[in-house]
Amino acid sequence: MSPIVFLHVPKTAGQTVHNELVRAVGGAKFTSPVRVTTQAVKGRQMPDGYRLYSGHIDWTELELLPKDRFVFTVLRDPKERIASFYLYMRKMAQQTAGHDLSLPENTGKRMALSLTADDYFFGGTDEWHQFVRSMYDNFYCSYFATRRMDGWGAMRPLSSKDQLTRALRGLRSLSAVYSIDRLEQLEEEIASRYGVSIHVAGNYFNTGGHPKNEDRWPKLCARFEKDQSIARIEAFATLDQALMESAFPSASSTVVDNVAMETP
Repeated sequence: MSPIVFLHVPKTAGQTVHNELVRAVGGAKFTSPVRVTTQAVKGRQMPDGYRLYSGHIDWTELELLPKDRFVFTVLRDPKERIASFYLYMRKMAQQTAGHDLSLPENTGKRMALSLTADDYFFGGTDEWHQFVRSMYDNFYCSYFATRRMDGWGAMRPLSSKDQLTRALRGLRSLSAVYSIDRLEQLEEEIASRYGVSIHVAGNYFNTGGHPKNEDRWPKLCARFEKDQSIARIEAFATLDQALMESAFPSASSTVVDNVAMETP
């Protein structure tokens, strides 16, 4: 079975896709245990011998996998992803016991719950500021340009045009890119390639308590106390929106090898 690689961008229906793919490949024993970068086994984000690689992982080792690998990602409206991620962090913080919330690994959740939206995104120490920018500031571009979850810092010296060009080049190295709104095409591709059925279209696992089709962006904007904060957070999606417009030029839901390389 040729390996499946799912590059899971946070808050893009990834848990649903992951669960269905685990079932499709025969279970957890055929699935790489590395779901996030910190779980790398002996430094490997993609250790040898698995049918499925899926998670918030770097993909610098992609070429070490068999050439017949199927590599894909799922994208959604960048503003909705930002808002969904933030609101999800708050929701998880509310469900975390007080002592556990104080642990270092829960800093992001604690800050989302304890700070105003303005201070969460634009206040705090330089270290906190870097975390926020790494996870929210045009994340699609930094991830696909650098192949790293923490690629924001490496993108800072580049012009917007160069960032978009490199991100599009990264997307072109994948087998396919899907829109969260049209996941039936992923179902069709898995059935065609592997002869198994998955159910991911409209089947969202972690909705954070929100109705499936409810927009998250207005909820985030309502939390800001300063109008200038809304303008600043909108800039966190500008390049990603341009990337998606280039990736889906005809409102198609899949990008394969012929994705346009022109920068907007």
